[in-house]
Amino acid sequence: MPTTKKKTQVTASPERRRELLDTAAEVFAAQGYNATTVRRIADEAGMLAGSLYYHFDSKESMLDEILSTFLDELWAGYDAVLAAGLGPRETIEALVTESFREIDRHRAAVAIYQKESRHLSAQPRFGYLADSQQKFEKAWLGTLERGVAERVFRDDLDIRLTYRFVRDTVWVAASWYRPGGQHSPDEIARQYLSMVLDGITTQDGITTKE
Repeated sequence: MPTTKKKTQVTASPERRRELLDTAAEVFAAQGYNATTVRRIADEAGMLAGSLYYHFDSKESMLDEILSTFLDELWAGYDAVLAAGLGPRETIEALVTESFREIDRHRAAVAIYQKESRHLSAQPRFGYLADSQQKFEKAWLGTLERGVAERVFRDDLDIRLTYRFVRDTVWVAASWYRPGGQHSPDEIARQYLSMVLDGITTQDGITTKE
């Protein structure tokens, strides 16, 4: 019986794989996932479309790796913050700072997540996006609720509205932030925090920093 040759997938070096994923992320972020073709990604990477298939079996696989890598790093940072036993204000400060660091590392992935996660979550392969969103809400809402209970944050706050405001204020930065700019992620976080927290903190909750 005749045999069919199976196309083998070449394992790229970690550096080359990262370069290809970074290129794909920029294209997905700019054009949208559905409008992006493998050929377009290959063109941006300076290679033939067929050659890209030797490294990834589909554009879906590329998107999966882009988003899962971003979320894995985000939660490694968030979990460390949440496990540190900080007060509510300090937890918010640390979460905001970690968020800006992730935008610095994965700006395109953040943009993709914001644009695509709602419809991607319905696909079994991307079910982890919905799980991450629920975990994200729980972390932020829980911290805000704890701050109100401990009289660090104002007790007249609508907690969910405050969460949405802080969330959107931070993550929308992915639309304009570019790595290597005038301000570092930590500097931007400090500016955002000074504008946001001093508007929702009671006098009892304000701590003087040396």
